Amino acid sequence: WRTAHEIDVSDHRYLFDALHQPREDALVLVAEQPPGHGVGMVFVTTQIDYFTGEPHPHVETLAVAAAAEGRGVGRALLDAAEVWAMSRGHGFITLTVFDGNRQARAVYDRRGYVAETVTMRKPLDAAPPPTAREGPVGLMVRPDRPADAEALW
Repeated sequence: WRTAHEIDVSDHRYLFDALHQPREDALVLVAEQPPGHGVGMVFVTTQIDYFTGEPHPHVETLAVAAAAEGRGVGRALLDAAEVWAMSRGHGFITLTVFDGNRQARAVYDRRGYVAETVTMRKPLDAAPPPTAREGPVGLMVRPDRPADAEALW
């Protein structure tokens, strides 16, 4: 669903900020081979776990130059990110990968990453809006009210 342009613009914006406004809770590492010749990078931020509220490192971007693929660059970058995460006392690290990126998914599988949740996306501009239908008799859908709080939990 994402275009290469969308990905490039987003990655550039976040990496620009990370490089020009470094934060203690984020990490950018560059792989060089030979020195001075970049062949890969990893960008890690700290996020908050939705379920536990626990801070944890999240690999935002892992990129390896096409000419360096299959030479262990990605593994070395993930190793370094995981060492950084462990040195900060974190018990886990996360990342997001596009479902169709089978090559990257295979790398992550071999490294011990497991799928936890699946983000699903439905484009709303590609189809006509749903039409109003009759629901179950007596059903009303409305915005919540403060009085709903107890019943919702």
